[in-house]
Amino acid sequence: MFVVKIGGSRGIDLDAVCADVAALTREGKQIVLMHGAGNEANELGDKLGHPARHVTSPQGYTSRYTDRQTLEIFVMAACGKINTFLVERLQKLCVNAIGLSGVDGRLLEGTRKDAIRIVENGRQRILRDDYTGRVEKVNADLLRSLLASGYTPVVAPLAISYQGDALNVDGDRAAAMIAGALAAEQLIILTNVPGLLRAFPDEASLIPHIDKHRVEQTIDFAEGRMKKKVLGATEALALNVRQVIFADGRVAEPLHRALEGKGTIIE
Repeated sequence: MFVVKIGGSRGIDLDAVCADVAALTREGKQIVLMHGAGNEANELGDKLGHPARHVTSPQGYTSRYTDRQTLEIFVMAACGKINTFLVERLQKLCVNAIGLSGVDGRLLEGTRKDAIRIVENGRQRILRDDYTGRVEKVNADLLRSLLASGYTPVVAPLAISYQGDALNVDGDRAAAMIAGALAAEQLIILTNVPGLLRAFPDEASLIPHIDKHRVEQTIDFAEGRMKKKVLGATEALALNVRQVIFADGRVAEPLHRALEGKGTIIE
């Protein structure tokens, strides 16, 4: 069994990903899919007159500032569009996919960070009324029950706080938590580049292999949006996931290619 995180950036071939999921399912593999929604949420926010605001933490990580209106837009993009249409694609391919978010059945739980510290114009400040958090608990029994019943779970990157608030969470780190909770052999993170690049955007600078004991050293040079993906990889490995693969989601058979060693393998 393995977990697949589909990036939310433009360029990933969702038809190719779903076709490969169908092929692997026919081979008897159990798969849990987690998807992003960044690009869709950005476009929807622009259309609704509430554009996304991305902020940077003192540690250098970029995230979406999520007030209540932004959360509503994100839910519309993640659950209302991407999740439903991924399930539709898979159902057409005879994969009995089931869509849910981390809010459903308290699949993903964590603490709400109602205030966040950011760096803006060289100075630190506090932003309040935030609906983000980090996944701390996974309802693994729910996922195991679905898998045992022949379903392929497709999970949107939302969680629920212990007080019952819906939360926007980082999909890569959430996927890492799911992989750890299910004792998955592999976590495959599909992006719109071939893997982790030493000199972004030069695709010839692909790093094919990283020793798990040295992966934290790559966070410093990782291109901005890849920093949290690498952080997610370190968290998955700490939870005894055997292997994390950053792979190209723009190509045919992206999952088969990843399992054959194409991309960046961390183990």
